Amino acid sequence: MDTPIVDQTVLLTLVGTAGERSSARLLIDSIREFGGALRDCRIWLFETNPQEVSCRGLGSTGVQILPLSVPDTVRHYYYADKVYACARAEELLAGGAQSLVFLAPENLVINPPLLFDLGQAFDVAVRPVHIRNVGLLATEPLDDFWKRVYEAVGVCDIQATVESFVDGQHIRAYFNSAALAANSSQGLFRRWFEVFEALVCDQEFQMSSCQDGPHRIFLHQAILTTLIASVVDPERLRTLPPDYVYPYNLHQSVPPERRAQALNELVCIYYQDRSMDPKVLDDIDIHEPLGSWLSIRAITDPDRRACF
Repeated sequence: MDTPIVDQTVLLTLVGTAGERSSARLLIDSIREFGGALRDCRIWLFETNPQEVSCRGLGSTGVQILPLSVPDTVRHYYYADKVYACARAEELLAGGAQSLVFLAPENLVINPPLLFDLGQAFDVAVRPVHIRNVGLLATEPLDDFWKRVYEAVGVCDIQATVESFVDGQHIRAYFNSAALAANSSQGLFRRWFEVFEALVCDQEFQMSSCQDGPHRIFLHQAILTTLIASVVDPERLRTLPPDYVYPYNLHQSVPPERRAQALNELVCIYYQDRSMDPKVLDDIDIHEPLGSWLSIRAITDPDRRACF
């Protein structure tokens, strides 16, 4: 008998600020309400700053709260907590889940995200990046930044390409990391942290091709991309469709032919810095029951108002 996907999937997110706690509460509620076959799966919430932000109230939703002490070597660096949380979850699972799904707290599940279930056929499920940012056009040679990232992973070059969703650029493989799934037995996330730590501690690299803000901010994503593109068999890589991790934070920049008309037609969205209060969502339709569901949470829970 096949193991139910609810037993083979672990969702993880992390909280370090009051705003992230509010977003995480909304995310967890949305999984429980709209997650379909995944609604009752295990959810792990890593708490990175318990002295300042308590997540005890989130445990009542059936969530396991785990303290996360990011190593001093990288603690100061952009997105170190995310990379380490994924690696730590993978380590704790010890291969005990086919699908380890990372969701940044600013995600909202609207319909069952069943493609995060990797099953036996896939090792990773991920979206291309929304905009090019530090990515390279497919016709461009490697710059010093990407050359060093490739070198740290152990490859000379990668032939895979993607199209960025919002600005439509044909670029070298570059994947979004706001929400993705990986087979926990593959060691991808632990290797992600190892390379991340090495490059953060590489002072020559940090003071040369990784000295500016954008490259430091997206270093973690570049490393993850390179690992996926170099170690995952292309046939076992699931490229998620556009209704997954839809960039509602960039909604006005999405070309009209790709722009969602209603929240309800999407599976999950990333809404960083956007309000989810239906009273102020004037650039996209919201049909019932989602509209009422969001309205109730905007009114009844003051702890959520950071994300409304």
